[in-house]
Amino acid sequence: MNSRSFALFISTLLHPLLMATYGCLLLFFVIHDSVFDYLTPFETKWRISLIVFMFSFLFPCLNIYILYKLKRLKSLTLSDPRDRSFPYVITSLFYFGLFYLLIDINIWNSLKLFIVGGGIAILLTAVINLRYKISAHMVGIGGLLGVLMSISYLIKFDMTLFYILVILMAGFIAFARLRLEEHRPSQIYTGFLLGFIIQISLFFVLQKTIFA
Repeated sequence: MNSRSFALFISTLLHPLLMATYGCLLLFFVIHDSVFDYLTPFETKWRISLIVFMFSFLFPCLNIYILYKLKRLKSLTLSDPRDRSFPYVITSLFYFGLFYLLIDINIWNSLKLFIVGGGIAILLTAVINLRYKISAHMVGIGGLLGVLMSISYLIKFDMTLFYILVILMAGFIAFARLRLEEHRPSQIYTGFLLGFIIQISLFFVLQKTIFA
């Protein structure tokens, strides 16, 4: 596998639309002995993870595919900045719809914040993209790091190893996007900071009123 093929593999495996699903899987099944692990019924974990996957990945991907078949998009990868904003706005609506669906369900409020934060980040990415091709991949991984750090602090649970894992993932994503010539370094850094700051800010502003 040459470096370009590897970069394409990383870009696909660590697609920004998969970050919400990866976040749920980490909190429910990978990070052991946290409140999310031992106080959430197994069936609930899978149901929530599946719902998140459908609204944050499957439905947005179907939307992009339909737009492509209707010739509203030049490619499925959204390489052209002019193709990005409309699909991003629709994707943010799926996130907000998911938040609305979950708002009255008796699950951790921190997961609801995770989802609404993702919707806000994608919507801002759509707006910024009108003038500047920010990296959505880095927005996604930056947001995931922000969520893990926020939850770790708020529930007083050490997730250092997982911070390191996510930072390594961010490095691979940055390499992949640069190797594929999809972004410049400044667009990589800006995307990461946007995702990270939105999630951190959302958690710490709202923690005293709705965090559980």
